[in-house]
Amino acid sequence: MTGSESKALDRRQNAYRPDLADIRLKEVVSAQRYVEGTAAQVIAPLAKLHPQPDPASAIDTEAIFGETLRVFDRQEGWAWVQLDADGYVGYVPDRCLSGTTNAATHVVCKPRSFVYPGPDLRFPPVHALSMASRVEVSGSTSTRGTEYAVLADGSAMIAAHLKPLGNVAFTDPAAVAAMFLEAPYLWGGRSGFGIDCSGLVQMALAMTGRKAPRDSDQQSAGLGDPIAPSVDGLKRGDLVFWKGHVGFLEDEHTLLHASGGTMTVTREPLAAAIDRIARLYGPPTGYRRP
Repeated sequence: MTGSESKALDRRQNAYRPDLADIRLKEVVSAQRYVEGTAAQVIAPLAKLHPQPDPASAIDTEAIFGETLRVFDRQEGWAWVQLDADGYVGYVPDRCLSGTTNAATHVVCKPRSFVYPGPDLRFPPVHALSMASRVEVSGSTSTRGTEYAVLADGSAMIAAHLKPLGNVAFTDPAAVAAMFLEAPYLWGGRSGFGIDCSGLVQMALAMTGRKAPRDSDQQSAGLGDPIAPSVDGLKRGDLVFWKGHVGFLEDEHTLLHASGGTMTVTREPLAAAIDRIARLYGPPTGYRRP
């Protein structure tokens, strides 16, 4: 195979370097060595995924607590990985990963939730987890009328903030997106602590049991079905795309999106958003119904 063939592969979805590549790409790219990778799990609340093993490089996306992935290489405190959920490839700090995977039983269903050292909300929290974090619940208890889920390591979370894994937590992605209103905009963010436009779309769909690519160009190329607003009309849950941007429709007149304009998740009249964004990036490039 030629260098041009290698360059044609999207580095976000294919793990390959001149010295090392995913064995599944053996017939596609040239590399000195091919490996299967080893299973691992995220043990930090968030693990930032970079295109290079350099903390100063851009954040492409984030891996969320409990998320599983494959590790192809570990060097100098960095792990080169591919996320199982959406196939994203990049580098994360090795300290954020565990070499073993636990059997998660529940998923966080609030934008943010605290983990306490025990079942008492007066305890100082150990850390906070984002929506979509996966945890292993080993039991339950009640303290002064508050129900807690006890995790496998003895820590505890508010039981109402969790849903059993495998059960669809929500049915309306626009409603999930609205739960993030006023959350800060973060380039590459994918959590309740900071999120970007395509991360909001991916998160909202994931919590309704539907997979979505990570980035807006990937979403605009194949998420759901294209629609023509003048023919099909627009309705709640439809997606509006611009070059480098995407948002949900709350209704045919209202856009809900993670906005670089306000640097928050916000809602605004669709017509006003189209006019404002057009001055920067041009008109919408398409509409899709996921």
